[in-house]
Amino acid sequence: VVDARTVGRLDDQRLAGLADRATVFARCGPEDKARIVTALRAHGRTVGFVGDGANDLPALRAADAGICPSTAVGVARESADVVLADRGLAALDEAITEGRRAGGNITSYLRITLSSNLGNVIAMLTAGLLLPFLPMLPAQVLVQNLCFDAAQPALAHDRPAPHLLARPTVLRPAPFLRLVTGFGLLGALTDLATFGLLAATASAAHDAGAFRSGWFTENLLSQGVVMLLLRTGSRPAPRPPRAAAAALAAIGVVLPLTPPGVRLGLEPLPVSSYLLLVGVLAGFAAVLGRLARGRRPGRSPERPQSRLVQLRNVATNTAVRAWRTRGRQRRRKEVA
Repeated sequence: VVDARTVGRLDDQRLAGLADRATVFARCGPEDKARIVTALRAHGRTVGFVGDGANDLPALRAADAGICPSTAVGVARESADVVLADRGLAALDEAITEGRRAGGNITSYLRITLSSNLGNVIAMLTAGLLLPFLPMLPAQVLVQNLCFDAAQPALAHDRPAPHLLARPTVLRPAPFLRLVTGFGLLGALTDLATFGLLAATASAAHDAGAFRSGWFTENLLSQGVVMLLLRTGSRPAPRPPRAAAAALAAIGVVLPLTPPGVRLGLEPLPVSSYLLLVGVLAGFAAVLGRLARGRRPGRSPERPQSRLVQLRNVATNTAVRAWRTRGRQRRRKEVA
């Protein structure tokens, strides 16, 4: 426990070191509160400050998240980032949980969308240079992208993995770009393997339609696999992502057999082509699943609290309750 006199004797650098070790700061004035908040932030901490009076304004403005109850004075509510509708702080825990859940789902969406698009672009450019015909017609590309985009809102209903809720979601650009590039290259190699197998079984201009149909089907099937394996949520996947992935697979298989698919330039595939696609996608899913398991964001083992830390927390809570009790008693005497 550190009181205001100790805080006042320290310069900013020494206060930053003390603030990272101390648990309770007592009898602090407005400037002391602001200095403590600034010191914690300078030490790499993310700081939230709860205040309800005009003397809390400097600390509310200095904190990463200024928090005040709805009963606070007007200037405090205007300066705060978060105004609590309830009297307790339980709403903060719920808000943090929802924010981390949303952060995990956004990470899933970016991983899936960027890696899939990168793989498709590489495969499309490569096929355009090697083949004597367009690997996919513009209308087919639009329908494929429409189906994939329509499936993405299912990720908003995903359940976050427990380790993602234990700490803030941090999206580091360099590791994330390496991850997306790696998965995108894997998808492009899968598409190129599909091209090779389809080209080996196709000949003459008639088979341009079969080639496009095969890649259309493989693309939607592989995107369904990517949706299930690159999501950052808990395992197994909840119903909305599973239903969206199944819908993508069903459209990829069924659409070439229907009149709308024929109008798009698709045509039914022979059984041998489906068997080739199953083999390619099985290998893709095996490799992707193995890579994805080792690259889940935020995965690190939780360390159990030591006995010393538990005792310190108990002592801290006891000191805080005693300090609050003395404060209430002092205010009652002043009122009396």
